[in-house]
Amino acid sequence: MRVVVDLTRCQGYGQCAFAAPDVFRMARNEALMYELNPDDSRRAQVLRAAAACPVQALVVDELGPLPAQASGHGRMPERVVIVGASLAGLRAAATLRRQGFRGSLTLIGDEPDRPYDRPPLSKQVLTGQVNAQQTLLPRRGELHAKWLLGTPATGLDLAAKQVLLADGRRVGYDRLLIATGVRARPWPNPAEAALDGVFVLRDSHDAALLHDRLAGGVNRVLVIGGGFNGSEIASVCRDMGLPVTLVDRGPAPLTGALGGVVGAIAADIQREHGVDLRCGVTAAALEGDGAGRLRGARLSDGSTVEADVAVVALGAERNVGWLAGSGLAAGVWGVGCDAGCRAFNVNGIVCDDVFVAGDVARFPHPVYGYQFLTLEHWGNAMAQAQVAAHNMIAASSDLWPHLSLPVFWSAQFGLNIKSVGVPTFADEVVFAQGSVADRRFVAVYGYHGRITAAVTFDQAMWLDFYRDLIEQAAPFPPTFDMVGKPGKVQPVPAEVPQRISALHDATVVVTGHDPAERRATLVTAGPGRAD
Repeated sequence: MRVVVDLTRCQGYGQCAFAAPDVFRMARNEALMYELNPDDSRRAQVLRAAAACPVQALVVDELGPLPAQASGHGRMPERVVIVGASLAGLRAAATLRRQGFRGSLTLIGDEPDRPYDRPPLSKQVLTGQVNAQQTLLPRRGELHAKWLLGTPATGLDLAAKQVLLADGRRVGYDRLLIATGVRARPWPNPAEAALDGVFVLRDSHDAALLHDRLAGGVNRVLVIGGGFNGSEIASVCRDMGLPVTLVDRGPAPLTGALGGVVGAIAADIQREHGVDLRCGVTAAALEGDGAGRLRGARLSDGSTVEADVAVVALGAERNVGWLAGSGLAAGVWGVGCDAGCRAFNVNGIVCDDVFVAGDVARFPHPVYGYQFLTLEHWGNAMAQAQVAAHNMIAASSDLWPHLSLPVFWSAQFGLNIKSVGVPTFADEVVFAQGSVADRRFVAVYGYHGRITAAVTFDQAMWLDFYRDLIEQAAPFPPTFDMVGKPGKVQPVPAEVPQRISALHDATVVVTGHDPAERRATLVTAGPGRAD
């Protein structure tokens, strides 16, 4: 039995913990933890919990027959291929079948395992609550699909409509979905990265190795990078009683995602929980002991940190290398697509038979000035995959736009941090509800006089309210007499890092004179990279 909770929807009411306390538990305040693979003897409890959830955030395996082919669609393709057999790929496949696609469906993945949930890797897996093999995603209905797992895609032939595989095979398609996601950015020095004790955390194999090392006892853990992944790892290590040093180049952890004002609060929380936090510095080098084992790091300010484990949490790189030379607008920024998830070619023209979804997609969002966004969020992958799948088989008059607001969450240091909107698309922030001192508050972000995002610390029940305000372009700052409204609501600069164009390293050469001959070409410096 497989269970997963859509934590972008969960608002911390805890009804599941009452209905099935052996499976779900509230880890202090609002942070929900749960068993991903309860045995069938607890199925009745889990189904009661799913029914009791006020926001219907629980998903349980639901296997059934292939649905009848739906009417009202465009001309159904015969062959659909999905490259990327993870959350977005699985969601798209399920949506295709649910909407009546009965043709050939192939999922290609570079990992050998069935699709699994990644958020538990930095939480339940590291703590040992579940093992890495117990994070498989539930499947809503039998997919009747061909799975090509452990077989990476190495190229794409747009003209022949074929995906090239590492084993030399070519897989033809009528519609293609690119959902290859991202990979962890490695430590830049290969010799230092190879030291025993240096880890990244992106897939289930990484999580299993790091758990085993932490469980075996270590003297100190060095976390390099103070984003959500690095902060969650530091939190788990402190829960395990391990000494932790976190190094971040910014003024505070989470600043890149939430701005400096809320980042400063996150810094205080980490220090209150015993993290040795070093901000405004970088790890200049990792040092070994002469026998290939990590012994510590030298920082950019000249100081050193002794550690026998270092976790590199420097963000992610989009998996686009296999698309080099394909003719798609693919590079370090991801794969460009329109709001209907249809990919662009290098000339900026939409491809009607190639779609993109998930972490690898770069798409325009009307709410944020039609800026092109790439979002590494669980909820975005789910919503965008559903839109892409629908549009792959829909009539041209029935295409859906991907307009969902970004939502993400993080459980760290006993807190449930959730966000709706894009906090970095802001110039001011105000604490509209709750108490910063109590670590229970709502921070509302604004840009040019309208609300653009909200972040909650253990106040998730308010997130839908602020989602509606963002979608209505409500004025900032909010003037409602809200529950828990502080005596004085005063906006302050959000201290958002300067946004850098994702195309700053793209070299495009344009050739031809006649409009029928004008063409653009990406000049690459290596597989999948554009300068």
